[in-house]
Amino acid sequence: MSQALLSVSRYTTTASGVHVVALAGDIDHTTADTFHRALTAPDGSTPRTVLDFRDVTFMDSSGVNVLVVANNAARARGGWLRLAHTPTPVLQLLRIVGLDALLPLHPTLEDALAPRPAT
Repeated sequence: MSQALLSVSRYTTTASGVHVVALAGDIDHTTADTFHRALTAPDGSTPRTVLDFRDVTFMDSSGVNVLVVANNAARARGGWLRLAHTPTPVLQLLRIVGLDALLPLHPTLEDALAPRPAT
């Protein structure tokens, strides 16, 4: 059995300082640590992160756990976590566990990066 692969590309938007993390591959128990590290703001700033899921091919409960921890940590520090381009199988998993009600899901990266009114 081969180990799942997850590649991570991270960059920061220059205008707003939002951390954008593009993911590709599988998110499961073998890649959960890589996924978790990718959600850690590189400069220790208040985390405002958009995850681009367009190339994610699979996610299991390990990925769900990482998302819950990252979302809680971001909110505790005054930040947020948003998802963009979530593929149907991942979206179905998020709906089953109720994360679609906690995490903003956006059809495009541009939509996820758009400023939101204060609530």
